[in-house]
Amino acid sequence: MPTDPIPISVLLLTKNEEHDLPDCLESVSWSNDVHVFDSISTDRTIEIATNAGATVTERAFDNYAAQRNAALQAAFKHDWVLILDADERVPPGLRDEMARFVETAGPGISAARMRRRDFFMDRWLKHAQISPFYIRLVRPVQVRYEREINEVLRTDGTVVDLKEPFDHFPFSKGMEVWLARHDRYSTMEAQQVIRAREGGGSFSIWKAFFAKDFNVRRFNQKEIFYRMPARPLIKWLYMMLGRGAWLDGKPGRRYVALQVMYERMIVRKTREMDAASRAQSA
Repeated sequence: MPTDPIPISVLLLTKNEEHDLPDCLESVSWSNDVHVFDSISTDRTIEIATNAGATVTERAFDNYAAQRNAALQAAFKHDWVLILDADERVPPGLRDEMARFVETAGPGISAARMRRRDFFMDRWLKHAQISPFYIRLVRPVQVRYEREINEVLRTDGTVVDLKEPFDHFPFSKGMEVWLARHDRYSTMEAQQVIRAREGGGSFSIWKAFFAKDFNVRRFNQKEIFYRMPARPLIKWLYMMLGRGAWLDGKPGRRYVALQVMYERMIVRKTREMDAASRAQSA
């Protein structure tokens, strides 16, 4: 491990993360500027962060993009900021690659994208994971988040791809927490669908498949997917056959089942919201 602090600040976004935060903080102990941006936790999150020497800021949550944009306004010591959630970890390989990257990155480079490895049942979901690439190392003055759910990071400069991955443990707090979180997400996704229908929805089929930026492709693919019939079945076929999730064994098959259930929740909630809107306007 490098003896000198790496000139990268770390930004952790938290809400009741006493379970995951200690290991996350340990994985970024190489940074001398760690910021915890908290959504008014009611557990020991603040205590743990403070005891670890992190700078803590509290802000009531309104939506994901607004929360992340507010967090990026912090007084960071370094030009580069690594953005993490508490259930994510930075392996030594990525730490070392980021250290080399920030030493040579020119002023036209605004961010770096890296692969995230999602784990379920102690296995990396190499094939089942739908969105494996994320922009997480940024120059805050050159980036901004958009969209309330499945937020997209927009950059004002070039994005460079790093080779080393970081790790994500979305089931670290148990299935009950994962289900509760996705119940909330599905409501927000359904609301997004309704807004897109009412407003005509701004998306491009060309960008969905040919845009150079992964986040732009993902955003437009999501908007197209919202308009498809039989979405749960399409998602199952895409994950199991298109991405080969069956190659991940039992964890892959179970993860696909959870994702299909999540899609069904979005579809059902969308129908209920649509029916309520029509009844109200009748």
